[in-house]
Amino acid sequence: MNSYATRQPTEPSVAPEEEHGSAEPTMDLAGLRRAAEQITANIESVIDGKHDAVRTALVVLLAEGHLLIEDVPGVGKTMLAKSLAKSVDCTVSRIQFTPDLLPSDVTGVSVYNQAERRFEFKPGAVFANIVIGDEINRASPKTQSALLECMEERQVTVDGSTYPLAAPFIVVATQNPVEMEGTYALPEAQRDRFMARIAMGYPDEESELAMLTTRDTSSPLSRIGPVVTSEQLRSMMTTARSVFASTPVKQYAVDLTRATREDRDLRLGASPRATLQLIRAAKALA
Repeated sequence: MNSYATRQPTEPSVAPEEEHGSAEPTMDLAGLRRAAEQITANIESVIDGKHDAVRTALVVLLAEGHLLIEDVPGVGKTMLAKSLAKSVDCTVSRIQFTPDLLPSDVTGVSVYNQAERRFEFKPGAVFANIVIGDEINRASPKTQSALLECMEERQVTVDGSTYPLAAPFIVVATQNPVEMEGTYALPEAQRDRFMARIAMGYPDEESELAMLTTRDTSSPLSRIGPVVTSEQLRSMMTTARSVFASTPVKQYAVDLTRATREDRDLRLGASPRATLQLIRAAKALA
């Protein structure tokens, strides 16, 4: 008998807020599902035939993780990132990664104010709720590593001073395959900070044919707007975070990640951070 076989409830249970020490507002599960369906429908109105990719992106959003979209040029990586960001009424920033992009362009820089005779911090592009990093692996490894502290600790340290990032903070990055010209492989430490990596793939024949009609005159992104507010998104995240995970589910997650470390065919197994992210994603998916 499978040791993980347990009787599943019809609805995932939500733990009381006081057990988590959270004063953030929550949303009932029915309301969360309605809002999630609205976001999904909004994204799929501009991206045809990619339901699995859209669902994974939504799970990462609700789990407060970071998403890496990897595929060849022209299959809709940036379109997915932008449509996800436009579906939520919050601050959005886009970084076009290029070989000459500097770390200070990402995190910010201290600028001397001659009138007041002191240095002032000028925030970089990461100071937003959703940061779209387009073609992240076209920047140098030094610039790529500028995101490490931001993605893990939700803060930026410049010249010895630490500046917190607004919550929620989510990075949605796109990249081309490493073997393509002009790309740098992401460091292992940075790849580990992404909750999920997805590939868009080519659309099926029906979706590609429909695309010729829907995108004939204007950008499809101009037709969509926010369907949830930033307050609603925070409530959705709090509700997803408070979903109860049983001991067998946690044990299964640990066994999965530990199995990757013991497999000789894998160069590097999943980290403990991956175990935490797996549980958070499972709660959001529930």
